[in-house]
Amino acid sequence: MKKYLEIGKIVSVHGLKGDVKVEPWCNEPEFICEFDRLYSKDGKREYEIEHSRVQKNMVIMKLKGVDSVEDGQAMRNKILFMDRDDVELEEGYYFFQDLIGLTVLDADSLETYGKIKEVFQTGANDVYHIKSDEGKSYYIPAIAEVIVKTDIEDGKMYIRPLEGLFDED
Repeated sequence: MKKYLEIGKIVSVHGLKGDVKVEPWCNEPEFICEFDRLYSKDGKREYEIEHSRVQKNMVIMKLKGVDSVEDGQAMRNKILFMDRDDVELEEGYYFFQDLIGLTVLDADSLETYGKIKEVFQTGANDVYHIKSDEGKSYYIPAIAEVIVKTDIEDGKMYIRPLEGLFDED
């Protein structure tokens, strides 16, 4: 598993003192505000957060050493990463990046449906985009009635599809 996970992207400067606007890549923008530091992809560069707040589903953030509009502009389009060890998820919750690539199998027959390619947030529940080896796409709801077991370590997700979910018609 990756140690550093994508959490958002700096999209613009906010104000004159180098604050940056971050597009969150997580369920709730408030989640990013819980961090004291974020990282570059490989973790070699650390960004210390002086303060952050949510504004209209974006995060306004002040990074140490980014003190002008020019400094902020230089940060534009940078992807920010969190250290997996900085967060403890509740049981049954997973990072999207850990779900991508899981093989999806029928919990009863062990038939393979494909691999998870994307996770969509729809509001009511997440939806997993599955692509079969034949190139067919399927979309399954991430609900308890469908998802039987998620085994990140083994790279597998076991499901009981709702009626009609994998029908061709």
